[in-house]
Amino acid sequence: MLKIYNTLSKQKEEFVPINPSEVKMYVCGPTVYDLFHVGNARSFILADIVRRYLSYKGYKVKFVMNLTDVDDKIIKKSNEENIDTSAITSRYIKAFFNDIAELKIQPADVYPKATEHMQDIIEMIEKLEDEGFAYNVNGNVFYDVGKFPGYGKLSGKKIDELESGARVEVNEQKKNPLDFSLWKKAKGGEPSWQSRWGNGRPGWHIECSAMSCKHLGEYFDIHAGGNDLIFPHHENEIAQSVAANKKPFVKYWLHFGFLNINQEKMSKSLGNFFTARDVLKKYSAEAIRLFFSQAYYRGPLDFTYELLMSAAKGLEKFSNLLEILESEFKKNKNTGNIPVFDFEEYKQKFTDAMDDDFNTAQAVAVIFDFVRDVNRTIAENENIDSQFFKAVKNFLAETAEGVLGIISFNSAAKSLLGLEDDLINLLIDLRLKAKLEKNYKLSDEIRERLKELGIILKDTKEGTTFRKV
Repeated sequence: MLKIYNTLSKQKEEFVPINPSEVKMYVCGPTVYDLFHVGNARSFILADIVRRYLSYKGYKVKFVMNLTDVDDKIIKKSNEENIDTSAITSRYIKAFFNDIAELKIQPADVYPKATEHMQDIIEMIEKLEDEGFAYNVNGNVFYDVGKFPGYGKLSGKKIDELESGARVEVNEQKKNPLDFSLWKKAKGGEPSWQSRWGNGRPGWHIECSAMSCKHLGEYFDIHAGGNDLIFPHHENEIAQSVAANKKPFVKYWLHFGFLNINQEKMSKSLGNFFTARDVLKKYSAEAIRLFFSQAYYRGPLDFTYELLMSAAKGLEKFSNLLEILESEFKKNKNTGNIPVFDFEEYKQKFTDAMDDDFNTAQAVAVIFDFVRDVNRTIAENENIDSQFFKAVKNFLAETAEGVLGIISFNSAAKSLLGLEDDLINLLIDLRLKAKLEKNYKLSDEIRERLKELGIILKDTKEGTTFRKV
């Protein structure tokens, strides 16, 4: 039975979806005003692993991630560059999709944008005002936190203990410093939409409430995001959604720990960040995903290139086995010896680890143990039947590739083919050097040895080419 730590209850709970065969999951996506940093990448990758594992367990998963395309940061950037906000958001939405594809993050089923759900947002604010949870002050609409008795339950904060202005918007128009914006009166040079309160734009929190309910229903299974979103963002989402819909909002709340630089949270506001794109220039997506998978998702994680390099070196332990698998599949030998190997034991260990609140660190350890023992089995046995190698590939395809995304058989095959071509070209260069040094014996030996391997060289005026037979 899968158990998940629920931020709302502050304990691990057995995972029982609202609909037994389907899981509805919402993840807070990026505000599209810049490239996302590797701290954001941690949340996106971990959410991707959760989604993949739920599919592995047999659930049909509907996965929604919003794109915040109305925000103060977007407006600020558009003013700085003197271009329309839509040009800013289009640029960074495209960059976001490119970068998550590079990180091997499976695409969401829906990527709702705030600008495309304005009517849904306005209708939810109208509901809140009609029910007495919101008030209008000269075209600015605020949520009245004092009217919602459960406020603070997610974060564990108490209203009377929250300091005025701490992590909340300070505004003299509000009845209480903790009240937050649902609708902001239009200002010159800002995008705006018509409403019964006049022209304006929505606050950040209401966007997620309206879009998640639109695409997943008023009560759904999982809402996930970074720890920094617990308060006030997710706290405010609960207050809005429960008040508007008069029913529970989310059954399980998942939150991912911070990525730290020198013990300090990585963030754009602090300037201590690396973009995911920059990190991808130095390390593979598999290495990045392994780095994140080796730590508990709820806890903080220190980011260093040394640790990433260690993860990349860890992946080298797969290289020999992947090469053997590629070679054995070409042979397709079905009359050999099938070694005794308990694949089901490793599958159970992997499942047990992931069922324990997505314990990816333990799941990774199981996979490395599996690879070690498979390599030992291959070394100790001869004339192994292809069925064994197919079972090895199936296990890794389901777990290391399918759930964690820390290997890719397609990439491995391409990488091995590319390496093979590079080695052939290296031998061609050595043969040319031997001929220039009049070492014709070595030159002819290289040609003949390659021919024995099925590689035929052809000397032309433009140089030497090769073909495989």
